[in-house]
Amino acid sequence: MGDFWQVIVDLDATGTEAERLADHVVGWLAAEGVVLAERTPCVPGQPLGHPPGPHWHRAVTDDWDRAPSDGLAVRTGRTGFTSGADMPGAALCPRCTAVTPLDDATWERFTHAMRTWYDEGAADVGCPACAAAVPLADWSWDEAPLAFGSLGLEFCNWPELSPGFRARTADVLHGHRTAFVWGKL
Repeated sequence: MGDFWQVIVDLDATGTEAERLADHVVGWLAAEGVVLAERTPCVPGQPLGHPPGPHWHRAVTDDWDRAPSDGLAVRTGRTGFTSGADMPGAALCPRCTAVTPLDDATWERFTHAMRTWYDEGAADVGCPACAAAVPLADWSWDEAPLAFGSLGLEFCNWPELSPGFRARTADVLHGHRTAFVWGKL
C-alpha cells in the first residue's frame, strides 16, 4: 500500500519569510476548515502536523472515494522536494524550453548545484542549448518532479488536490510561483 503525498512548494519564499508565510497559509487553511489549526501526531514520520478539518473536501478533486487518512506537514527551511526514489530522465530549461537528457556528467552538474543551493540558498545551472545561467529552482523535470524551496505544504494520504485549490494556495502565498510534487512510497 504505502503512503501517498502531495506537496505545494513555494518557489519564491526566502528562508527569512518562510515561517511567516507558513503561519499565514495555515491560518487560511484553518479558517476554510481544510485543516485544523491545532497540531497533532497525524503525519507519518513527523512529530506533529495539522489534521484534516471538517471541510477538507474543499481542497480535493470531486473524484474521491475516501477521506484523508493523515494530515498536513508544513516544512520550512531549504528543502529539495522529490516524488520518491526515481530521478528524472531530463531537465527542461525555462528560458528556451530545451530538453536536456540527464547523463552522468549532466546529472553531476545538477547535483553540484543542488548542494550549493542547499548550502548557500542560490545556484545556477547553465543550459547547454541556450547558454543561459538558470537558477536551480526554475528548472522543471520530466517523469519524476523535483522542486526546491524554503516552504512546502505536504498533504499526506489525501485524495488528489484540485488544480483550483493549488491556485488559491498560490494566491494566499502572495502570488508566489509554486510547484506541485507528488509521490508514493
